[in-house]
Amino acid sequence: MQIERSTPLLGGLSACDFMRRHWQKKPLLVRGAVPEAPRLTSRSEVFGLAARDAVESRLVVRDGEAWSLRQGPFARRALPALKTPRWTLLVQGADLHLEAAHRLLRRFRFVPDARLDDLMLSFATDGGGVGPHLDSYDVFLLQVRGRRRWRIGRRGAAVLRDDVPLRMLAGFVPTAQWLLEPGDMLYLPPGWGHDGVAEGEAITASIGFRASGPVALGVDVLQHLLDAVEPPEDERRYADRDQPATATPARIPPALQRYAGAAVERLLRRPGALEQALGAALSEPKPGTWFDTAAAGTSVHAPVVLDRRSRMLYDGRHVFLNGEAYRAAGADAKIVRRLADRRRLSALELEALGADARVLLAQWLEAGWLRHESDQPSGEE
Repeated sequence: MQIERSTPLLGGLSACDFMRRHWQKKPLLVRGAVPEAPRLTSRSEVFGLAARDAVESRLVVRDGEAWSLRQGPFARRALPALKTPRWTLLVQGADLHLEAAHRLLRRFRFVPDARLDDLMLSFATDGGGVGPHLDSYDVFLLQVRGRRRWRIGRRGAAVLRDDVPLRMLAGFVPTAQWLLEPGDMLYLPPGWGHDGVAEGEAITASIGFRASGPVALGVDVLQHLLDAVEPPEDERRYADRDQPATATPARIPPALQRYAGAAVERLLRRPGALEQALGAALSEPKPGTWFDTAAAGTSVHAPVVLDRRSRMLYDGRHVFLNGEAYRAAGADAKIVRRLADRRRLSALELEALGADARVLLAQWLEAGWLRHESDQPSGEE
């Protein structure tokens, strides 16, 4: 995307203007954002995904004032009849399984990949929805098929209902509402209350973003940091030659506490350790993701693309692919970073790689993280 050029996706704004004016600031309604949205998916594809063990899916049903929530997978016969109103089927990570969904998600890469999460599909019968709620992350709500009425309200103290199995707002007061037709899109910053109700049968795509809290992100980064540590065999052990006899043997010695604290600090001070752990954590594939491996000895000769399930990031000294960190420097690093940004390398770019880099890319091909462009699937897996 040309980030300084206006685009219908953002209502005639450029990506730069959108990020400056709206991102995490205020909502934006865009009519005709994605005219081809009805071709994104169909009811049968959504139902097919929900039947898979490897796909996270949920079924929300409203019966009067009562709400129920069930976790998938769901065989088609386990879903309510289409003529039954007020039920919703949610399917997470559709971009991992549908090429059209993956291509749509890539249109939002004016936001860093480290923040981009997934594309969720929501199928609903007439009156279906999940009730008024708010998200802790940014979201683009794209109407794919049918119509859905969205009511939104300014952020405020979130009081949740305690009588339903969903994180539903109590006393939700909308301040604006719109009826979205196929191709229309609504952007909402974090914390804005919203309630979407289908008018007739409808499919909506939700493009969501990752927003980890400090504790969750810290735990994830520390876990990757520890996974990368291998204690040397000749490591000097704790010594306490001045430890006196004790009458309180169950008490942990203060000297040992100081020793442990210094050990943790040394781990964090290792050059590049924190950056490597962060990149590995952010590029970790979705839980349950698996790749189709290729035969050993696969050569790097024709244009290659990243598999749609692969997460690839980089910083000033490393590249990260699917939770693994690699040092990167020189001309090869520029080309490999181009792969991360464009998710593709031409045959000419491959020829410019050094021998070590070509071996590494061959390993990625064998692992299924990378594919020859001619082998890239065009539709559903």
